[in-house]
Amino acid sequence: MSLPVSILDLVGMRPDEAAGDAVERSVDLARRAEQWGYRRFWLAEHHSIEGLACSATPVLIGHIASATQTIRVGSGGVMLPNHAPLVVAEQFGTLEALYPGRIDLGLGRAPGGDGYTMRALRRDLRQTGDDFPELLAELRTYLGPERPGQMVKAIPGRDSRVPITLLGSSDFSARLAAELGLPFAFAAHFSPEMLLPATHLYRTLFRPSEALKQPWLMVAVPVIAAETDAAARRLFTTPQQRFLRLIRNQPVELLAPVDSLDGIERPWNAFERAAVESRLSAAIVGSDGTVKAGIAKLVTETGANEVIAVTDTWDHEARLDSYHRLARVAACVEATFLATTNPIPG
Repeated sequence: MSLPVSILDLVGMRPDEAAGDAVERSVDLARRAEQWGYRRFWLAEHHSIEGLACSATPVLIGHIASATQTIRVGSGGVMLPNHAPLVVAEQFGTLEALYPGRIDLGLGRAPGGDGYTMRALRRDLRQTGDDFPELLAELRTYLGPERPGQMVKAIPGRDSRVPITLLGSSDFSARLAAELGLPFAFAAHFSPEMLLPATHLYRTLFRPSEALKQPWLMVAVPVIAAETDAAARRLFTTPQQRFLRLIRNQPVELLAPVDSLDGIERPWNAFERAAVESRLSAAIVGSDGTVKAGIAKLVTETGANEVIAVTDTWDHEARLDSYHRLARVAACVEATFLATTNPIPG
């Protein structure tokens, strides 16, 4: 069986661009991805970050789902400590009622913004990521069958059993997903240093559950495919500039590619270069052959059952071309960890 591939979209905006324009590009991408055989189209949750239009994640999920027919649409992910579990259950229960069998609920425990934004979202700063297991248990109660004497119910949401995937960039969620027998998605697109330890822990500690009999590991990585390695590397300067601006606390809009970040108006210094290259060290960038080799190496090293591609380019057509190339490449990569007893979650 060929390797399932999916998309994580941050709904990147260009400088001075209306959010609606960025959203429409995402809609167009989702429609094309559906035609090309992508498994999922996930949207991230980020708040108060200039250049990203993905803060109202459930609203965007509904919009994308309404514009497509078969592709699964979901969160990559909802940052659960930012929200009351009941509200999340109601939102995703409603989405599942509107688009049955197509909604995914990916959950993370990071704030998705800075401290000021966290205060605005959570109000109570005594909440930390440490209470994530308790919040998750509460949420699963609302999405499961009604229990005798249960006073608070998610309507819609009750007994919807929306598929849950835990997201993480460390070993915390890897351990929890393994303990609960849930799918796990690792965020190597911004935290590659923990990729191998976390994925090994997940596979080693996994316990079968009603939701999943065998581990299902997804790995999110930056991918840019183009006609040549050189063309892909030039397109890759757009995500490099985004992370450089993040380090500099500047807006992280999509910027046009350049020949080298050494030649931009304010070139990166040695520290910034090392930080950007470290953050993007899991990126797979190049021609079709180079990308195929990179994907195969990732699957071999991690045991990934599914790859989630994060592709940010200035030019929309270049982004579409990259995802189209990846779909063709993935069809030639064998998913060695698939088993007939463990169908694709969702």
